[in-house]
Parts: sequence; C-alpha cells; structure tokens
Amino acid sequence: MLNNIRLLLLASWLGAAVFFSATVAPGAFRVLRTFDLPNQSEIAGALVSHTLSVINLTGVIVSMLVLVTTFALKDTLPRRTFSLQIILLAIMAVATAVGEWVIAARMRGLRAAFHVPIDQVPPEDAGRIAFAALHGYSVTALSVAMIAALIAFIVMSKRALPGRA
Repeated sequence: MLNNIRLLLLASWLGAAVFFSATVAPGAFRVLRTFDLPNQSEIAGALVSHTLSVINLTGVIVSMLVLVTTFALKDTLPRRTFSLQIILLAIMAVATAVGEWVIAARMRGLRAAFHVPIDQVPPEDAGRIAFAALHGYSVTALSVAMIAALIAFIVMSKRALPGRA
C-alpha cells in the first residue's frame, strides 16, 4: 500500500511537470502573442514563473516525502534498489530546489532590475543575455528532475508488480 502511494505521488508530480513543460509554458507565450500586446512576453513569463514555482515546490515536497518513505521500506528493499531510489529522489529534490531557490530567484531579480517589461530590454543587453542563460539552466534543472522521477517511478513500480517482494 505504501509503495502504491509513493508511485501515485511521483506519477502525479511527473504528469504535472510534463503538462507544464509541453503545454502550459509554450501555450502561454503562443496565446498571448496572438493579442499583439506590447508586453506579451512579460505577461506570459509571469504566468509561467508562477506555475513553475508550484511545480518546483511540489517537486521538493514530493521527493522528500517519497524519500522518507523509502527509509520506512528499507528492510523490504534489496540494497541496490534502496540505494538507487535514494539517489534518484535526492537528484529530484536538489534539481527542483535549485530550480526554485537559485535559478528562478536570480531570474526574478534580473526581471526586477530591468525596471521595464522584458520585451523592452534589447536582446544584446547583458541582463537579458544572463536571463536567457538562466532560462536554459531552469529548463535543464526541471528536465533532470523529471528524468530522475521517471527512473525512480520505473524502479519503484517493478517492486509493485504481482509476484515481487
């Protein structure tokens, strides 16, 4: 039963993260561009930043909950499976934490320092270039967390199959 709850938590977070990455983020920019607003990227960015913050925070919470429950199941798991789960869940926790409290925090700081909507900042501006680089790091951090969660899910689900201990 505990393993099924762990699987549900990971699957729920992973589904939300995939939906955000594949639909919400690109859709916000695509839809707002159809309105031809002068600050469309600023508005879309605010929506995406808020949603990503929720994804990152829940990623930290879910990974920590599943990590704690892994220790509760330690005696029922083969040593290698236990270690693999710990490593993958730690990677997920660190990636989502860094994504929120390091990368996103720096992006928010840069945005505030612009004093104008990001759409009005020239592409060659050093701050805008740094912002673009941080965006790439943010995508990488979330991707790493998603891959770790997927592999952890697969490892944990093998244990949940009938006939497995």
